[in-house]
Amino acid sequence: MGATEDTGQGLCQSCHTGGPTVRERGRVRLMAVLCDSCWNAYANQLAIEEGATAPPQVEPDPDDVTPYEPVTCGDCGAAVRHYPTNYDRWVYLAVDDLPAKDVAPRYRWRLQTIVGRHSRVPVDIVAVRIRGIEPLPSDAVRPAHRAVCLNPEAVQEAERERAADAE
Repeated sequence: MGATEDTGQGLCQSCHTGGPTVRERGRVRLMAVLCDSCWNAYANQLAIEEGATAPPQVEPDPDDVTPYEPVTCGDCGAAVRHYPTNYDRWVYLAVDDLPAKDVAPRYRWRLQTIVGRHSRVPVDIVAVRIRGIEPLPSDAVRPAHRAVCLNPEAVQEAERERAADAE
């Protein structure tokens, strides 16, 4: 009996090289085993496609005593929620859920709670874009803020997406 070869461990699934930066990627579930450069290229492309182009959230300094203001939209001034995605990019989502029938598919997200390893204690919340299986019209989804933004350009974009979905 010969030894079995471990073909997948330690190799990037994209460029097929090994190294210290090759690891499993994805916060909620395993997305891929990639090196840093392949991961960044993949995650950046996915973020552009999904609209997850918000800047990373700045962690407040624990010694800073200045008042903390919630994040607001630069275009309309409405309150937004800032969430990390499964692929380590950030997205601005609306504050409240809406029925799926009122949100174009491009803007539908769900929030997934991540629990600690070997624990049931929640440690983070991650935004996951809804793809593949369509939610029921009455299912609650969290829209991207762009879908509910009052900026005229955003309103036109959301109306085009709804019209394209209706076709």
